[in-house]
Amino acid sequence: MGVAASDETSDYVWLGQNETADRSLIGGKAHSINTMVALGLPVPPAFALTTSVCRRLTAAGGAIDDQCVVALQDGMFRLECATGRRLGDPHHPLLVSVRSGAAVSMPGMMDTVLNLGINDEARIALSTETGDETYASDTQRRFETQFARVVGHTAPYDPWEQLLDAVSAVFKSWMSPRAVAYRQHHGLGDAGGTAVAIQAMVFGNLDDASGTGVLFTRNPLTGDSAPFGEWLQRGQGEDVVSGRFDANPLSALEELLPDIHEQLMSAGRRLEALHGDVLDIEFTVESGRLWLLQSRAAKRSPDAAVRLAVSMESEGVITRDEALLRVLPEQIAALLRPRVSPEERAKATILVRGEPACPGVGSGVVGLTCEEVEEMSDQGWDAVLARPTTDPDDVHGMIVSNAILTETGGATCHAAVVSRELGTPCVVGCGVGSLSKLSGLLVTVDGSSGEVYEGVLTQAPCNEADLPDVALLAEWARATVPEFSGLLPELFSRAHAALVSCS
Repeated sequence: MGVAASDETSDYVWLGQNETADRSLIGGKAHSINTMVALGLPVPPAFALTTSVCRRLTAAGGAIDDQCVVALQDGMFRLECATGRRLGDPHHPLLVSVRSGAAVSMPGMMDTVLNLGINDEARIALSTETGDETYASDTQRRFETQFARVVGHTAPYDPWEQLLDAVSAVFKSWMSPRAVAYRQHHGLGDAGGTAVAIQAMVFGNLDDASGTGVLFTRNPLTGDSAPFGEWLQRGQGEDVVSGRFDANPLSALEELLPDIHEQLMSAGRRLEALHGDVLDIEFTVESGRLWLLQSRAAKRSPDAAVRLAVSMESEGVITRDEALLRVLPEQIAALLRPRVSPEERAKATILVRGEPACPGVGSGVVGLTCEEVEEMSDQGWDAVLARPTTDPDDVHGMIVSNAILTETGGATCHAAVVSRELGTPCVVGCGVGSLSKLSGLLVTVDGSSGEVYEGVLTQAPCNEADLPDVALLAEWARATVPEFSGLLPELFSRAHAALVSCS
């Protein structure tokens, strides 16, 4: 094997050793791991293949080259030394996660493979080590299902071949149609590439004192200052994010494991204070031990973006200029859209109810597939996407929809996170089988109340005076561009431009 390296000229960086590694080189996920390790927080050991590898492989057609193989060998050697386990060892197998991590967060857009390294030998070893055949079999089942979905073929028996195939697939996901569509929608280029973080697995599916969850240091839905999140006992990270399972509030973790809950809250406070922003923190609990997997700036609804900018400025966490830069003109425009009038709401027929995931009101004809809503949009119709749950392959349909509905999932699932970034009204967790009956119907979705109404409801106009936090931000924006006092979105656009040009 080559000599393990961690400088920025290498194809890989060992995380936790080089705290100053460039985010554009190692990606946002690895950068957050570096930060958390530097704070002494509990993080499973990991290394990152850099974005330069992605760019090189993409230019060459995508195949893993010898240089990348050497980097993988070096990184895995370090990981084996750090864990005391070895990839493919029949007695003490090392299992890893393989995750994408671009410099700019693209939640749910690219691919991940968990539990990599398991085969029949490793399953027997895990079963012997833990005395729990059910856990070992569950871990193998999860891996084989996810690998086949992400990589496109049955997992090979050899763990090293598994690793090469998974790394190649994750790099290739940078140019997947969904990732390209996401970047186009958000005005991001394709040149940067993604890093790949390879991290020792910790197991939320191990026992009753294990689980997985997501913590938001403040509420990304409403902007409330109280921490917010979800927890799923005996689950792994993809269970919560995918929306295939209805997770519990963090109060369930507090009741079951109060010490772990307090450790999590403490870590959240430290990380928010360091970054000066609301964070989305993924975590796993393994047999009563907390592990943090990544942290990133939380995607927030337009309502929350405004409230958080104002409250964090008032607390002295950020400056007024920073507060203005935290709120996009598109978010202001979304907030100023008409809302359902109380009179209309009182006489409306409610078709289904669910959990609010992104505030706002959207009307349209319900389509049950992305292809349906895209066709409606192409024909000039307003459309509402209704799915059992959403995944990254649905992003093209989510982008053209006036509202999004799911049958399962909670406020931290894929549909909820992406809808908040899009500023699209969203209701999740409407109930298994509840949405198929809406196909072809004209409905109004209220993402604030979690209700779906029959027909298009009359909406009352909204203005600046109805939104005191918006009015305050507008006052600050006018101080930045005093010669302009026009429509709010344009005012904010000019304020953004003025502030960016000065930074």
